[in-house]
Amino acid sequence: MTPLHAHADAFLAIAHPTRRAILDRLRHGEQPVLALAEPFDMTLPAVSQQLRILRRAGLVCERRVGRQRLYRLDPEPPEDVRDWMRHYEKFWGRRLKHLGDYLDKGRS
Repeated sequence: MTPLHAHADAFLAIAHPTRRAILDRLRHGEQPVLALAEPFDMTLPAVSQQLRILRRAGLVCERRVGRQRLYRLDPEPPEDVRDWMRHYEKFWGRRLKHLGDYLDKGRS
């Protein structure tokens, strides 16, 4: 896999703990690079590189306001992530139904 493909793969993008932490921070809303970089012992260019990888993977969107770049989570997960999650939705749906059935029996 070439570096360009690695950057475009959502699973490889979220494999890095710093990128996962950035995604967690973006759950609270759109933020500039400076705010995202605050808790990390990294330079702004290093944080920008992590954001670039997340953007190429389709996990983050960028918006420019003047000279500032604001980042937010992309509301649509990449297709490969969505397809992978579908398999687990079926699994968890069945498991939760069984749990509900079990709990209902305990009430009777």
